[in-house]
Amino acid sequence: MIRAFNGMRPRISPSAYVSEFAYIIGDVEIGDNSSIWPGAVIRGDMGRIIIGKETAVEDNCVIHSGSPNSSLCDVIIGDRVHIGHGAVINCKKIGNNVLIGINATLLHDAEIGDFCIIGANSLVTTGMYVPDNSLVIGVPGQIKGSPDERQLYWIKEAYKDYSLLARRYKDEGL
Repeated sequence: MIRAFNGMRPRISPSAYVSEFAYIIGDVEIGDNSSIWPGAVIRGDMGRIIIGKETAVEDNCVIHSGSPNSSLCDVIIGDRVHIGHGAVINCKKIGNNVLIGINATLLHDAEIGDFCIIGANSLVTTGMYVPDNSLVIGVPGQIKGSPDERQLYWIKEAYKDYSLLARRYKDEGL
């Protein structure tokens, strides 16, 4: 379901896939070849949400703009980001080539650099800054070094699989 709010209607690339069971409202922009899967909620009602190209937002994710430090705050998500099932995103920025693990939570005003992995079930705390090439694990999340080559598969290759899968869903009218 795609809805306008406060005069703002989501802008979605024609090449993007959006499940009919996703809910997208307000000031949201979704880039080329990105995919939004069933149960995802993307609420651009307290600031804009920009999702780059070749980014996958898996089933049951929540992305919401806003900040306790300001009544309006944007969320910027880069290119080739893979947001795992059930993740909750309320941060300021996610860089390019990032994996957000299943059920991870990114709280207000956090910023994630490029080529990062946020582990499954990890909690990125309010205002945390995660530099490029970081692996974050735990509750609260702690930087444990850099991702290894096996972990980097999800950053370097998974977006290709999801772009193809999304295209198949579009072709079948799903």
